[in-house]
Amino acid sequence: MDPDGFAAFFAETEPRLRRALVAAYGPERGREAAAEGLAHAWQHWARVRSMANPAGYLYRVGQSKTRERLRPPLFPAASSRAEPWTEPELPAALDALSERERVAVVLIEGFGWTYREVAEMTDVSVSSVQSYRERGLRKLRDALGVTEDA
Repeated sequence: MDPDGFAAFFAETEPRLRRALVAAYGPERGREAAAEGLAHAWQHWARVRSMANPAGYLYRVGQSKTRERLRPPLFPAASSRAEPWTEPELPAALDALSERERVAVVLIEGFGWTYREVAEMTDVSVSSVQSYRERGLRKLRDALGVTEDA
């Protein structure tokens, strides 16, 4: 079976790691980066399982692996399929944010993560995550012409 716990680690970590990297790099590259990070974890499981923050480490591994094929993030345009309505300008506005701002905004506002969860995944302080989120939301509001009263 799985005596060393990799399957349980994978089941717990993969969704969160994938969401964080998709927030940073878009759906395609984010999934690739998560797969790269988890493959690295499998290959080096003896070392990874003893780390204090293995998910944060794998986030960095995924970032490093995807930088080798550095391309700008690609967020798909809103489609006409039966999906919830999305502001048509949102993908371009998200693309204009810095990576850290985009990750903070998408994970906190889109997925409901706490500041602490984002800080642990990205290995930055909670106050930095709060600053990235605030700056990112301000930039999104400006880009989309939204006032805080609306």
